[in-house]
Amino acid sequence: MAQPALGKVLITSHIFGLTNQEAFDLLEESGLEYVLQRRPAGSWSEEALIELLRGKQGIIAGVEEPLGRSVLQACPELRVISRLGVGVDNVDLAAATEQGIVVTITLEANVNATADLTFALMMAVARKIPALDRIVREGRWQLVIAEDVWQKTLGIIGLGRIGKAVAKRARGFDMKILAYDQMQHPGFAAEYGIRYVSLEELLSASDFVTLHLSPSPATVKFIGEAELRRMKPTAFLINASRGVILDQAALIRALQEGWIAGAGLDVYEKEPLKEGDLLQFSNVVLTPHIGGATYPALRAMSLRSAENVIQALRGDRPEGVVNREVYVSRPPRERKASPDQEAGRR
Repeated sequence: MAQPALGKVLITSHIFGLTNQEAFDLLEESGLEYVLQRRPAGSWSEEALIELLRGKQGIIAGVEEPLGRSVLQACPELRVISRLGVGVDNVDLAAATEQGIVVTITLEANVNATADLTFALMMAVARKIPALDRIVREGRWQLVIAEDVWQKTLGIIGLGRIGKAVAKRARGFDMKILAYDQMQHPGFAAEYGIRYVSLEELLSASDFVTLHLSPSPATVKFIGEAELRRMKPTAFLINASRGVILDQAALIRALQEGWIAGAGLDVYEKEPLKEGDLLQFSNVVLTPHIGGATYPALRAMSLRSAENVIQALRGDRPEGVVNREVYVSRPPRERKASPDQEAGRR
């Protein structure tokens, strides 16, 4: 008698398995069938997603798929949402938990890549590297005065996994490190010479401010006009976390009126960034949400997201579960065999 397949998984993340085949092989070896459906940025709708999710027990998702309550209710066979990455702002966690759907992230997979990019944006905007690159390519050779990073004060807002990785890199530049976070880690702070301070002190004392907060109702536009006005006119703001953390209109005004010296941004309120006032500033370095886009990080994220789906569908508890209360408040959805699987049993 043939064993039923583990289930079917929809893959919508545009970076899953992009650099190698290993993650696809892992799904197949586990007995999972997968359907790959990548779409251009900004093109997902609830209707399209519901149609694709019918008959699927899992989804490996990116950041744009609208996994809200109406979608989850319309897909009763769905048992696990595996986010390739660490943000779940496109997932209704409360609805998923109520309906017994396990939601996972890829925890450590992109930490170092994002920390590297944070530091790269810091270096690029302080030393005016994009502008200097253009000058040389245009056949000019001129002196452009820039700022140091060495021994400056770094303010880290959100000293979680990525914030800590940034702090480790800052030590190599002999930077004074300040941190603001609701949850403190005294041992790590002592080891790396970090001083926890109030948000107001961090903003007013730092030469560079980096943002590493998770998106939530409490952190939407966490940095707005009042916070930007507290910063030094010589300071730089770096955001490689989520666009909603920063009030983009307030940032544009801060740049226009010289409240701060510049910014390095990998994320935006609306993505993709196609047009707008941010493009006018030579003291802003812009990248297209590529914090985790390195070969090692993409491989690790793809494998981890595949492992999370497999473990959840086998009835195990994946390491990267976000809504842990799903195992207490309501057991994860029972596996319902599809007609094809029932035929396999017979």
